[in-house]
Amino acid sequence: MSWLWAIIVGLVLGLIAKAILPGKQNIPLWLTTIFGILGSILGNAVAAWIGIDETKGIDWGRHALQLAGAVLIVALGTPLWAMIRGEKQTT
Repeated sequence: MSWLWAIIVGLVLGLIAKAILPGKQNIPLWLTTIFGILGSILGNAVAAWIGIDETKGIDWGRHALQLAGAVLIVALGTPLWAMIRGEKQTT
């Protein structure tokens, strides 16, 4: 069940990250999900590093870091995907 939860959270974070970034991110849905999962892992690592990975109640700081990680991964991964596919990146 934890893998299913990771996929759902990754999809949601990836879609939010694509909505936040300007321009069109021409990446498939499966890659958006993977980027969201990677961003979530990155955000969790940063949260643990600064000591806010486990708090009482809702972990707003950890969730914000997960979203920031997803935005970073989508922003860096989209041009890489375009380069691999041989497409010119448009803004």
